[in-house]
Amino acid sequence: MLSTGALRAHLLAARLAGPVATSREVSLRSYRLFAARDPRVMLGLDPAWGWKEPDVLRLMARKCGVSNDPAHVAGPDVIDPERTLAGLDAFAQRLSSAAVRRAPVLFGTGHPHRLLGFYVALADAMSAAGCAVLTPAQGRCIDITTRFGVRTYKLDYVRGVAMVREPGVWPHGSEPGAHTHSPLPVRVALEAAVMVHGRLPELVVGDHGWVCGAGQLGIEAIGLADTDDPALFVGEAEGRVSVAVPLDDAVRSAYYRPLTRYVLNRACLSQ
Repeated sequence: MLSTGALRAHLLAARLAGPVATSREVSLRSYRLFAARDPRVMLGLDPAWGWKEPDVLRLMARKCGVSNDPAHVAGPDVIDPERTLAGLDAFAQRLSSAAVRRAPVLFGTGHPHRLLGFYVALADAMSAAGCAVLTPAQGRCIDITTRFGVRTYKLDYVRGVAMVREPGVWPHGSEPGAHTHSPLPVRVALEAAVMVHGRLPELVVGDHGWVCGAGQLGIEAIGLADTDDPALFVGEAEGRVSVAVPLDDAVRSAYYRPLTRYVLNRACLSQ
């Protein structure tokens, strides 16, 4: 079993925590956009509170460990590894609770290039524990607004984990999918889960719009988030997101494998 100390060392060595690749400039820009309710960073969340930029910065300092000094405007941002470890423990607890109940679960990612393997291992473990891993709306086309205009993507699943692909670019079941922040894929999946299968997931696991989009609709959601993803942490503060784990969400996919082992062990889901 991977010890807490060994995982802490890995987080720092892989730059999943500590000084991360996400720059302070990018994080502060996201906080400004969030305060302005820019849909590009809301990820499907409609906050109940009137979050101003200083409020978001203070929250991110508390949740992630970034500097709360607004005059600190350059350089790499920082994530406190202790907050990452605490988030992973809470994340594992929610998985364990769902596994005990054999609850239906939906997995989805907007970071398939980096995080698909992490979620696939969790989906396999939850399925082995008797949970239904839902795959609604397979192949459904979704129009998503991007910086290049409106693009049509197709909802696809790899071993129980949802993502979107550009139609015709990648054959079914292959990797990778497209990077997206949009909540539209989870909304489409949830609608299909009800209309076709007659049930909703009791837990949604993922990142970006998958977590915030589900949480906004009242479904328990847990996920991973970087310092430039304030929506997940605001959702957690407002009670719409159950767990937001602070870490760099765009390092090499292999660097997440120790986190997988740690979470599965903590959740008592190791095979």
